[in-house]
Amino acid sequence: MRSAPALLLAALLLPGCGDTPWSGLLPGPASPGQDIAPAGPALRLTLRGRASHAALVQEMGERRLWRTAGNQVVETDGGRVVATSGLGEMLAATRFDGPDPLAAPAALLERPALARRMVDLMRADRSPEGMRFGVQVECRLRAEPTEDAAVLLVEETCRAAGEGRFTNRFWVAAEGGAVLQSRQWIGPGLPMLAVEFLSPAS
Repeated sequence: MRSAPALLLAALLLPGCGDTPWSGLLPGPASPGQDIAPAGPALRLTLRGRASHAALVQEMGERRLWRTAGNQVVETDGGRVVATSGLGEMLAATRFDGPDPLAAPAALLERPALARRMVDLMRADRSPEGMRFGVQVECRLRAEPTEDAAVLLVEETCRAAGEGRFTNRFWVAAEGGAVLQSRQWIGPGLPMLAVEFLSPAS
């Protein structure tokens, strides 16, 4: 079953989403072009060299939904981006075949892991020809120390069926495994998305 955040994101992807029962759960966006760092938990998203802040609007366990002032939406599961909206090409859904090795990055220091997931992709205009469902993504994850003893680098080398190859990079806390920063693939028509997790004290 899809989580509540995934359903919220799906509602945002649908035409006329302002009339959905989920619309009242999301606060209205700020004025166009206005990018103010939120006071609470937030992401700093950088795409094509342009940075914006995304505020936390919904949370259920490790699943979180974030939105920018420009009405771009990102759903994360832990430190991984699993769905997007408002970015031209959209990552509509992610489904893992088994546990995500990124959840235990320290284990990847000694033994790399293989992972497989299925993703649904969609263009912003939601045209039928731009919809690709069940795209298989096969990955190999490994971790290595960095110059900062408190941080590990996890590299995830992937092949997406019909969409080519890419490498995600996650900088994670050596103790606890929380993702601090990352560069992640969010679809074949977009550059890598840089994500920084900001604490309320930032």
